[in-house]
Amino acid sequence: MAKLLMALYESGQTTFTNADAVRITGLQPPLASSLLHKAAKRGLVSRLKRGLFVIVPPELGTSVEYSGNPYLVARYLAGSAPYYLSHASAMELHRMVTQPQFVVFVSSTKRIPEQTLHGTQFRFVLLKPLHFFGTMKHWVTKQETIEISDLERTIIDGLRQPEYCGGITEIAKGLWMRRADMNVQKLLEYATRLDIGSVKRRLGYLLDLFGLAPEQQLGVFRKSLTPTYVPLDPLLPREGPHVAKWRLQVNISPEELQAARST
Repeated sequence: MAKLLMALYESGQTTFTNADAVRITGLQPPLASSLLHKAAKRGLVSRLKRGLFVIVPPELGTSVEYSGNPYLVARYLAGSAPYYLSHASAMELHRMVTQPQFVVFVSSTKRIPEQTLHGTQFRFVLLKPLHFFGTMKHWVTKQETIEISDLERTIIDGLRQPEYCGGITEIAKGLWMRRADMNVQKLLEYATRLDIGSVKRRLGYLLDLFGLAPEQQLGVFRKSLTPTYVPLDPLLPREGPHVAKWRLQVNISPEELQAARST
C-alpha cells in the first residue's frame, strides 16, 4: 500500500482506479482489490464507486466519506468518452457565478447515467458529436487537468439549456461579469455553428441589451432567424411583450436583467 500511495503522490494522482493499483503494485486484480478494500477500511483511501478510489489526505484522519476533487472524479466517470465540464460547473470554474454549485454538470457524446457519489451529484448532458467543440484544458491540481467549455461555449450551452445554469438571469450575469474577456465574434460563430434558433435569439438579445456588439455585426447575425417566437427564459411562464427584432417573447423585464449585472 505504501508503494501505491507513494507512486500516486509522486505523479500527483489523487483519484485512481483498480487498474491503476494493479499496474503500480504488480499484484493480480483480486489481490489489488483486497488491498484497496483493507485500505478503505483503515481510512487511507475512500471508495467512490466500484473500482474508483481517492486518496484521503492525512490531515482528515480516517475519513471514509471523502470524495476528493469533484471535477477530477467527473473526468473518471466519463471514462474514455469525449467530455467537458459544462453549464453551471463551467460557470463556476470561469468565475461567472457568485454562489457555490452543488451539482457537477458534464457534457459528453456518450450517454452516461446520473450518479451521486458521497453526496455530490454528477449530471451528464448528452451531446451530438457534431456539437462537440469550444473546449479548453483547465488545471485543477499542479499535475492534473480536465476539459471544460471555454468562456464563449459556456454562455452558448447556458442559453441552450438555462435549466442547468439557474436560468437566463444567471447566464446574463455571467456574460456581464466576464465581458472584458469574452470574444463576441466567437460567441456569434458558436451560435451559428450550433444552429439552434432559441440560442441565436437569446444571444443576440443579450448582446444588444448590454451593448456588447455593434448593430452592424448583430444585423448580419439576425438575418438567419426564422419568424417563430421563443421565450427568453423557457423556465418561466410565456408572458410579456414580443420583441420582433429578435423574435423573442421577453418574459424577464430588461430592467431585471440590467439589475442582475450589479448583484
